[in-house]
Amino acid sequence: MDRRTFVADSIGLAAGLAVGPRESTGVPDAVGTAHLLELREGLRSLYTLDDAYGGGDVRSLAVRHLRRVRRIINTSSYPDTIGRQLQLLAGETAEHCAWLYYDADEQDTARRYWGEALTTATMLHDAGLQVLILVSLSMQASYEGRPRDGYDLARAAHSLAVPFGSPALLSLISAREARALALMKDQSSARKRLADSMRMVDRSDRGRPAPDWAAFHGQAELDYAQGLLYSDTGHHKAAVPFLRAALAHQDRSYGRNRALYRMTLARSLVRAGEVDEGAAEAVGSLTHLEEVESGRVNRRVAEVRDLLRNVDAVSARDAAYELTEYTTQLKGAV
Repeated sequence: MDRRTFVADSIGLAAGLAVGPRESTGVPDAVGTAHLLELREGLRSLYTLDDAYGGGDVRSLAVRHLRRVRRIINTSSYPDTIGRQLQLLAGETAEHCAWLYYDADEQDTARRYWGEALTTATMLHDAGLQVLILVSLSMQASYEGRPRDGYDLARAAHSLAVPFGSPALLSLISAREARALALMKDQSSARKRLADSMRMVDRSDRGRPAPDWAAFHGQAELDYAQGLLYSDTGHHKAAVPFLRAALAHQDRSYGRNRALYRMTLARSLVRAGEVDEGAAEAVGSLTHLEEVESGRVNRRVAEVRDLLRNVDAVSARDAAYELTEYTTQLKGAV
């Protein structure tokens, strides 16, 4: 069974809504707690599939799930308490659609879904959802080369997150601030915020736990952030041990992140002059990439391929050829 079939079958099993007489549309006449729990389980399944395989295959399933939730909101009957939870679920699902399009490197569509999610969060006055969206928009802004926007969005998220009393959540937000500051060339402030983020992770057992969506944040993310801090300023040798540590600390259930970390490590090795080792890591990354469909990862593959093409070494030429074969297959699969 190939990855695409497996993903489709998995979400079908986890999020199938045999809920009531209107089975042809998957929309019940009256919605209760059991229906709400099943819809939420569908979203959780999307999170799990995305972590493992990336956003490419999952995004159409997430959009379908969002449409289903919206149909239920607009055509079914339910008490006000259930109605609020349905609206919140719609906002969370729209946010996840945005993330999946971000990961697929379709940024305009991602922005549209984040805008829809933020509208829902504002309507519900739900600070938790607002924090999630602002953190995500901060990440996107930095990725698109708008670090000042990224910093301001992270600061707005921080203000809303303080009352939650979660050191792990504040650590994640501080890491987003550090990334934006580094891209703004304010290295001193970036190092300080990253150090703050590390201290808060160490204190995570003393406060409230982070929300489920922030479960990915931990030592691997911080090692990766530290590696990027060095590589962005041209200190590629210094970046390498942190990127290695990020890969070592990353849980194997996060297949997309492992693929991204390893290809980023290959990039830093090549830039640090360790061409043979960098080429080996790049080729070794292809085994991870067989299970992952992520536009961001594929962009990093192309970046490393182009780096290797410009190096006069047998290992670099061989690795560049294999990466070219991989990217050519990607284009043929579209």
